[in-house]
Amino acid sequence: MDIDRVIKELSQNEKKVLLSLKKLKGKGSPEDIFKNGDFDQEVEVANAASWLQSKKLLNIEDHITTVYSLGKEGKHFLEKGFPEKRALKALSERKGVLSLKDLSEVLEKNEVPIAIGWLKKNGWATIRKEKETVLEITEKGKKECSEVSDDEKILNLLKENDSVEINKDKIRSLVSRKNVVREKDVISSTVNLTSDGKKVLEQGFELVDEISQITSAVIKNSEWKEKVIRPYDIYAFAPALYGGKPHPLVDLISKIRQIFIEMGFMEIQGDFVESCFWNMDVLFIPQDHPAREMQDTLYCKTPSKIRIDENKLVDEIAKVHENGGSTSSTGWGYKFSKSEGERALLRTHTTVNTIRYLYNNPKPPSKVFSIGRVFRKESIDATHLPEFYQIEGIVHEEDTNFRQLIGVLKEFYKRMGFEKIRFRPGYFPYTEPSMEVEVFWNGEWMELGGSGIFRPEVTEPVGIKNPVLAWGLGLERLAMLKFGVTDIRSLYISDLEWLRKKSLL
Repeated sequence: MDIDRVIKELSQNEKKVLLSLKKLKGKGSPEDIFKNGDFDQEVEVANAASWLQSKKLLNIEDHITTVYSLGKEGKHFLEKGFPEKRALKALSERKGVLSLKDLSEVLEKNEVPIAIGWLKKNGWATIRKEKETVLEITEKGKKECSEVSDDEKILNLLKENDSVEINKDKIRSLVSRKNVVREKDVISSTVNLTSDGKKVLEQGFELVDEISQITSAVIKNSEWKEKVIRPYDIYAFAPALYGGKPHPLVDLISKIRQIFIEMGFMEIQGDFVESCFWNMDVLFIPQDHPAREMQDTLYCKTPSKIRIDENKLVDEIAKVHENGGSTSSTGWGYKFSKSEGERALLRTHTTVNTIRYLYNNPKPPSKVFSIGRVFRKESIDATHLPEFYQIEGIVHEEDTNFRQLIGVLKEFYKRMGFEKIRFRPGYFPYTEPSMEVEVFWNGEWMELGGSGIFRPEVTEPVGIKNPVLAWGLGLERLAMLKFGVTDIRSLYISDLEWLRKKSLL
């Protein structure tokens, strides 16, 4: 230890604490140190002692003491006496035998079972059944009538002195009784000089007026020229401070949004509650598809129906489903139901936003994206949630092609920090051809979403003649990779330690 350096870096209050401990022969309570030093407040002692402990010049020992005071029932017992002692007195006055009926005239109704319980527990009385239930005093009970019990002595002690330390074995019976005594733990501290602290005192130091903080006033008044500036220890312990910042998922969404905007895309939004028509029918998902059943889709009770006013579009979609309509498809070969299309649900994907946008903006070019919550009837586990985010996007341009789709997604994931990206064939109901996107992360390939070109059965009924590139990517899966999380549920659990320490992207 460099004693000279340590002394130079001591604050005024730290020096005062050391000098007070010197007077106290190396050991004392914070109160004793306060009395023996030139302090304004006791908190100055606590703060300075804490810093000295971090510098290993002293150590602080905490002691926990249990103290007791009178409770509400304890005050009542002091005034009227314990129920069992009053019952014992009544037994003595009535030749040692007392019926329960007579006991109820001596005690309050709620005190009777309490008195009987303690009379039996202490061995002061027995109970027997004759024509009626009676109590009979024992020899031990007769002796107790003229004595003051330990419990009574303790209550009298607490009456005279609040917050008394009492042996736990002696007060155990009173503690077991509700609201008779109050129990409280009091923490006291003892401050001890360490060997290094003693060396610092042996070296000696002076209390001089010094500058511990450089302010504008110190500079303007040239005060720094006349006083000593206390050196700072940049390696000294300091508690970590965590300022406010966005939730990691919010930060990730902001980054994704910024990337798409920089790539020339425009953001769109939609509603959580949609009709089956826009959520599924327009996307050429058959009305008898398993995904539309209750076990996969969350249907709404109120409203249960959403009216569809686009009658011309409904007719076109019905034809496509039934026989392919004007497209080259043969359709699904069943009778389309408008009533089924009007059922209300919580959207199962954000593709509903893009198809409605295309319907309202059929002329190219357009490049749009959305980041929003979707809902599916999933069982919650490490990789599934019933509510999650989807990153949706489309490119609608003349002469666009599959190679361009690969280029857009590869550029997006490179900007997200993934070096190795690959694509493999996939199947999705409303795109053809379709592919899945995978990234190489921590030694393995991870699938992050699906993509493809909208089928003619999707685009032609809404007036689109050119190819439309489309993709739907999972936000939470991407977040799990970026944040090193193995359980998707932890993204939504308020783990303050993780939230504080998680760095921004």
